[in-house]
Amino acid sequence: MQKCVCLRQIYIRGEVLSEREELLDEVDIYINHKKKLDFNYFLYIILTLLFIAMFAFPKIYITEQIYYKSREIEKLKIEYETLKEENKLISASVESIKYKNQILDTLF
Repeated sequence: MQKCVCLRQIYIRGEVLSEREELLDEVDIYINHKKKLDFNYFLYIILTLLFIAMFAFPKIYITEQIYYKSREIEKLKIEYETLKEENKLISASVESIKYKNQILDTLF
């Protein structure tokens, strides 16, 4: 028995339509309905985007501020460590000079 793919024809409103044409008509109804964008839909999309931006932009701003402050803090921390090391070197140098002065003062 040979399988035959036939289009079943349906009688609607005085016309004979195939299944394929019927499906295309139904799909066309949904597509055309979604193509029509009214003002309410546009307003809904704008309000949604504004709502998302209202929460996203402050977070981005705060994150950037934290990043820049942490860079400044790290820079100051490095300078502090450098100054501490310089202080140790200068203190050692001062102690050395004091010791030499005390020894030289006693010799003369």
